[in-house]
Amino acid sequence: MMLRLKRLSVVIAMIYACLPLIGAQELNCEVSINSDQISGNKQVFETLQQAINDYLNTTTFTNAQFAANEKIECRLFLTVKEYNDDTFKGDLQVQSLRPVYNSSYTTTLINFKDTKIEFTYRENEPLVFSVNSMESQLTQILNFYAYLILAIDFDSFAPRGGNPYYDRLELIVQQAQSSGETGWKAFEDNKNRTSVLSAFTDASTVSLRDMLYKYHRQGLDQMAVSPDKGRASISESLQTIKDVFDVAPMSVAISMFKDAKLDELVNVYSKAPAEERNKVFKLLEPIYPTENERLEQIRKGQEDQR
Repeated sequence: MMLRLKRLSVVIAMIYACLPLIGAQELNCEVSINSDQISGNKQVFETLQQAINDYLNTTTFTNAQFAANEKIECRLFLTVKEYNDDTFKGDLQVQSLRPVYNSSYTTTLINFKDTKIEFTYRENEPLVFSVNSMESQLTQILNFYAYLILAIDFDSFAPRGGNPYYDRLELIVQQAQSSGETGWKAFEDNKNRTSVLSAFTDASTVSLRDMLYKYHRQGLDQMAVSPDKGRASISESLQTIKDVFDVAPMSVAISMFKDAKLDELVNVYSKAPAEERNKVFKLLEPIYPTENERLEQIRKGQEDQR
């Protein structure tokens, strides 16, 4: 009897020892792969989709503790455009969401398309996570976006809260650049993964990280209690986009903000006073000259559209 109790106590201890690891997993990621442009057997794409899904949703990327309902909602949509000899080429749409306090509303933090996706994957090949080494081109891409999602999410809740994850991103980029693969090269183009990291870490544009906190924590999170106060903080935060545009008009951060936030801003300012709407319109118009239709919706507001 005593032996059984000892064995039971060991089993219980092992279960409890595993609980923090279970609770620490950070992402709740929906993964989809579109292979419509590729003919032939589709099994490899189904296997790949499941492998990526398992990797992102079971890997523990940080030491932070996350309850099940605190996991970051995100989505990855991979469109495969070429597939030959276990090599995949295509586009990856990355999205992440954040809940807004005291509401059922979720706001988009990232809505970015990476057009430089290229990796090799053999069906049923295990995807291995490593902090200190580059295991494969595929896992390096997944790690990059996992940590970008974490960094931006943490920045939105606390000033520069994403610091440790930007440090990890820099290591990932350094490791990947040595591979010489597309999507990582410095100065390759202004929208690759290296450029995305630079947008949030270069001295001339790092203020974007402060904007994330002001826009979300001091802006959106306050609107349920005080719409005017919350909207005022959002308006103040938008000046950062203007400042970044003035020093780095080709920064990928400019388009990333537009793709994540422009539709939301239409709703935020729908009931704002005309003076406030006009101020935001005048600030954003020279930055996004091709987005006149949505900017006009901000300028007109809800009352003017009746």
